[in-house]
Amino acid sequence: MQWTELTVKVNHTDTDVASDILSFAAEGGIYVEDYSSLEEDVYEVIPWGMIDDELLTKDRESVLIHIYIKPESNPVEVKAFIDERLNAADIAHEIDLVLKEEDEWLNNWRQYYQPIEVGENLLIQPVFRDEVKDTDRTVIKIEPGLAFGTGNHESTRLCLEAVEKYTEKGMRVLDVGCGSGILGIASTLLGAKEAYGVDIDETAVRIANENAELNSVVGKFTAECGDLTEHAKGKFNLVLANIVADVIISLTENIKTYMADDAVFVMSGIIDTREQDVLAALDKNGFDIIERKPENGWVCLVSKSR
Repeated sequence: MQWTELTVKVNHTDTDVASDILSFAAEGGIYVEDYSSLEEDVYEVIPWGMIDDELLTKDRESVLIHIYIKPESNPVEVKAFIDERLNAADIAHEIDLVLKEEDEWLNNWRQYYQPIEVGENLLIQPVFRDEVKDTDRTVIKIEPGLAFGTGNHESTRLCLEAVEKYTEKGMRVLDVGCGSGILGIASTLLGAKEAYGVDIDETAVRIANENAELNSVVGKFTAECGDLTEHAKGKFNLVLANIVADVIISLTENIKTYMADDAVFVMSGIIDTREQDVLAALDKNGFDIIERKPENGWVCLVSKSR
């Protein structure tokens, strides 16, 4: 099997934000094809008459961002994640992902996805694998389908570890950008009275609710389709956001509206190069960091309101 290339076309003014979002899924690297400043870049070193005519016809308004997906990842899931996150950032885009046979890719990906132990007490159980027997861990059954959140990505694992640490019996949990529902479902299995997930992607919401059925937590966990917190009601004791830095920064401005006294706000999906931007937004909006969890260039931050 070979690595899969996924290419996203965006306006050149959206390059930085879009690149941050795609970096989330760029397991084999990222390459930005940008001709927006062609004249400035080459005029001083190359006479115009020597530049290839094909280069001169390149689109100057758009950029192509190429990422590479490892064979054991589900490229359809990655495409769904990118599409959802770019929509959340209000970035117009086109995604090119060429698959020979979608079913073949899904089956190839599944052969790599084994049960995963996370933290001290959690075990992620793919429903298409034989169940792990004789375990004392809390088992989360997952069929990710086309939604993000298998537990394979560092950001999800870091967030699950925080969910395990900060979930207490009887609390209400809000999962912003819930994807497969893995975080909110985990919190209910760990004793939360109620978990509410929201995602802008209808497919993700459907899959999240199906995963709630798999884990027998229907009524405790519910996912709805909407723009971040627009449908959330009341106050929550634990707020989760496994998204990207720019969306988290935006959340810091009003997320306190949904936080009960002494609530914990867990943020993951932050590339380490954007950590200082997130920290600045948290400080500006009255949050203190109580824990920092890094792994392989990704950071999970845990905070409380001052």
